[in-house]
Amino acid sequence: MRSNARMRELLRATDLSGLDHQDIPPMFRDVAAGGWSVTAAGGRVLTGLRPETPGRYVDRLAEETTVNGRGMTDYDLPAAPHERTPLLVRRCLAYVCACLREAQEEFGDSRVRAYVSLSCADTDEGLLTSNITFCTPLPDVRPYVPGLERVRDAAVAEISAENCRAWW
Repeated sequence: MRSNARMRELLRATDLSGLDHQDIPPMFRDVAAGGWSVTAAGGRVLTGLRPETPGRYVDRLAEETTVNGRGMTDYDLPAAPHERTPLLVRRCLAYVCACLREAQEEFGDSRVRAYVSLSCADTDEGLLTSNITFCTPLPDVRPYVPGLERVRDAAVAEISAENCRAWW
Protein backbone atom coordinates (compact mmCIF):
# COMPACT_ATOMS: atom_id res chain seq x y z
CA MET A 1 0.00 0.00 0.00
CA ARG A 2 1.19 3.44 -0.85
CA SER A 3 0.11 6.20 1.51
CA ASN A 4 1.12 9.53 2.89
CA ALA A 5 2.12 10.27 6.49
CA ARG A 6 -1.37 11.46 7.49
CA MET A 7 -2.97 8.21 6.29
CA ARG A 8 -0.34 6.09 8.07
CA GLU A 9 -1.17 8.00 11.27
CA LEU A 10 -4.89 7.30 10.88
CA LEU A 11 -4.29 3.62 10.17
CA ARG A 12 -2.03 3.22 13.23
CA ALA A 13 -4.70 4.83 15.42
CA THR A 14 -7.58 2.68 14.12
CA ASP A 15 -8.40 -0.87 15.16
CA LEU A 16 -8.84 -2.64 11.83
CA SER A 17 -9.33 -6.13 13.19
CA GLY A 18 -12.43 -7.99 12.07
CA LEU A 19 -13.38 -5.74 9.16
CA ASP A 20 -16.37 -7.22 7.35
CA HIS A 21 -19.55 -6.37 5.45
CA GLN A 22 -21.21 -5.09 8.63
CA ASP A 23 -18.83 -2.11 8.62
CA ILE A 24 -20.17 -1.02 5.22
CA PRO A 25 -23.35 1.10 4.94
CA PRO A 26 -26.17 -0.77 3.14
CA MET A 27 -26.03 1.25 -0.11
CA PHE A 28 -22.29 0.69 -0.45
CA ARG A 29 -22.68 -2.96 0.54
CA ASP A 30 -25.11 -3.36 -2.38
CA VAL A 31 -22.66 -1.68 -4.77
CA ALA A 32 -19.84 -4.02 -3.69
CA ALA A 33 -22.09 -7.08 -4.02
CA GLY A 34 -23.21 -5.94 -7.50
CA GLY A 35 -19.75 -6.63 -8.88
CA TRP A 36 -17.88 -5.14 -11.78
CA SER A 37 -18.34 -4.69 -15.50
CA VAL A 38 -16.30 -3.42 -18.43
CA THR A 39 -17.30 -0.38 -20.48
CA ALA A 40 -17.06 -0.07 -24.25
CA ALA A 41 -13.75 1.79 -23.76
CA GLY A 42 -12.40 -1.03 -21.58
CA GLY A 43 -12.94 0.72 -18.25
CA ARG A 44 -13.42 -1.40 -15.17
CA VAL A 45 -16.39 0.02 -13.28
CA LEU A 46 -18.60 -1.00 -10.41
CA THR A 47 -21.81 -2.19 -12.06
CA GLY A 48 -24.04 -0.53 -9.45
CA LEU A 49 -22.45 2.88 -10.15
CA ARG A 50 -22.45 2.62 -13.92
CA PRO A 51 -24.61 5.36 -15.47
CA GLU A 52 -27.49 4.34 -17.73
CA THR A 53 -26.22 6.67 -20.44
CA PRO A 54 -22.48 6.36 -21.08
CA GLY A 55 -20.55 9.57 -20.57
CA ARG A 56 -17.71 11.02 -22.60
CA TYR A 57 -14.31 10.89 -20.96
CA VAL A 58 -10.82 12.04 -21.87
CA ASP A 59 -9.40 8.57 -21.28
CA ARG A 60 -10.05 5.32 -19.47
CA LEU A 61 -8.59 6.60 -16.21
CA ALA A 62 -11.03 9.52 -16.21
CA GLU A 63 -13.91 7.16 -16.95
CA GLU A 64 -13.03 4.74 -14.16
CA THR A 65 -12.39 7.37 -11.49
CA THR A 66 -15.52 9.34 -12.40
CA VAL A 67 -17.88 6.37 -12.49
CA ASN A 68 -16.36 4.62 -9.46
CA GLY A 69 -15.84 7.70 -7.26
CA ARG A 70 -18.09 8.45 -4.31
CA GLY A 71 -18.01 10.15 -0.94
CA MET A 72 -18.53 7.63 1.85
CA THR A 73 -21.76 7.94 3.82
CA ASP A 74 -20.98 9.70 7.10
CA TYR A 75 -24.13 11.60 8.13
CA ASP A 76 -24.88 8.94 10.75
CA LEU A 77 -21.47 9.14 12.41
CA PRO A 78 -20.77 11.13 15.57
CA ALA A 79 -19.20 14.57 15.17
CA ALA A 80 -16.54 14.12 17.86
CA PRO A 81 -13.28 13.33 16.03
CA HIS A 82 -12.17 10.61 18.48
CA GLU A 83 -15.42 8.73 17.76
CA ARG A 84 -15.95 9.65 14.10
CA THR A 85 -12.47 9.01 12.70
CA PRO A 86 -12.06 5.30 13.50
CA LEU A 87 -15.60 4.52 12.34
CA LEU A 88 -15.10 6.35 9.04
CA VAL A 89 -11.71 4.73 8.41
CA ARG A 90 -13.15 1.25 9.10
CA ARG A 91 -16.14 1.97 6.86
CA CYS A 92 -13.92 3.09 3.98
CA LEU A 93 -11.50 0.18 4.23
CA ALA A 94 -14.24 -2.42 4.53
CA TYR A 95 -15.89 -1.08 1.37
CA VAL A 96 -12.57 -0.95 -0.47
CA CYS A 97 -11.69 -4.51 0.49
CA ALA A 98 -15.11 -5.87 -0.51
CA CYS A 99 -14.91 -4.13 -3.90
CA LEU A 100 -11.32 -5.18 -4.56
CA ARG A 101 -12.14 -8.78 -3.72
CA GLU A 102 -15.01 -8.68 -6.23
CA ALA A 103 -12.73 -7.09 -8.85
CA GLN A 104 -10.12 -9.81 -8.39
CA GLU A 105 -12.77 -12.50 -8.82
CA GLU A 106 -14.32 -10.79 -11.86
CA PHE A 107 -11.14 -9.95 -13.75
CA GLY A 108 -8.83 -12.73 -12.57
CA ASP A 109 -6.12 -10.25 -11.59
CA SER A 110 -5.46 -7.62 -8.95
CA ARG A 111 -4.76 -4.64 -11.18
CA VAL A 112 -7.64 -2.48 -9.87
CA ARG A 113 -6.56 -0.06 -7.16
CA ALA A 114 -8.62 1.82 -4.61
CA TYR A 115 -7.85 5.41 -3.71
CA VAL A 116 -9.07 6.61 -0.33
CA SER A 117 -8.78 10.20 0.82
CA LEU A 118 -9.90 11.63 4.13
CA SER A 119 -9.95 15.35 4.89
CA CYS A 120 -11.87 17.90 6.88
CA ALA A 121 -14.89 19.39 5.13
CA ASP A 122 -14.78 23.07 4.31
CA THR A 123 -17.71 23.83 6.61
CA ASP A 124 -18.12 25.51 9.99
CA GLU A 125 -18.07 22.09 11.67
CA GLY A 126 -14.97 20.92 9.75
CA LEU A 127 -16.01 17.26 10.04
CA LEU A 128 -13.77 14.54 8.66
CA THR A 129 -15.16 13.27 5.35
CA SER A 130 -13.89 10.79 2.79
CA ASN A 131 -13.84 9.97 -0.88
CA ILE A 132 -13.15 6.61 -2.51
CA THR A 133 -12.58 5.70 -6.12
CA PHE A 134 -11.17 2.80 -8.07
CA CYS A 135 -9.10 2.64 -11.23
CA THR A 136 -6.70 0.44 -13.11
CA PRO A 137 -3.26 2.04 -13.46
CA LEU A 138 -2.20 2.15 -17.11
CA PRO A 139 1.40 2.33 -18.34
CA ASP A 140 0.73 5.17 -20.77
CA VAL A 141 -1.45 7.31 -18.47
CA ARG A 142 -0.35 9.57 -15.63
CA PRO A 143 -1.07 8.05 -12.16
CA TYR A 144 -4.39 8.99 -10.58
CA VAL A 145 -2.65 10.67 -7.63
CA PRO A 146 0.86 11.66 -8.71
CA GLY A 147 3.17 12.17 -5.74
CA LEU A 148 0.69 10.52 -3.38
CA GLU A 149 3.28 10.35 -0.57
CA ARG A 150 3.71 14.14 -0.72
CA VAL A 151 0.01 15.09 -0.39
CA ARG A 152 -0.33 17.39 2.63
CA ASP A 153 -3.97 18.49 2.73
CA ALA A 154 -5.54 15.02 3.11
CA ALA A 155 -4.83 11.51 4.28
CA VAL A 156 -4.44 9.48 1.08
CA ALA A 157 -3.81 5.82 0.24
CA GLU A 158 -3.60 3.61 -2.82
CA ILE A 159 -4.80 0.13 -1.84
CA SER A 160 -4.61 -3.17 -3.71
CA ALA A 161 -6.41 -6.46 -3.13
CA GLU A 162 -3.18 -7.83 -1.62
CA ASN A 163 -3.17 -5.04 0.97
CA CYS A 164 -6.67 -6.02 2.10
CA ARG A 165 -5.54 -9.47 3.22
CA ALA A 166 -4.13 -7.89 6.39
CA TRP A 167 -7.56 -6.53 7.36
CA TRP A 168 -10.28 -8.64 5.73
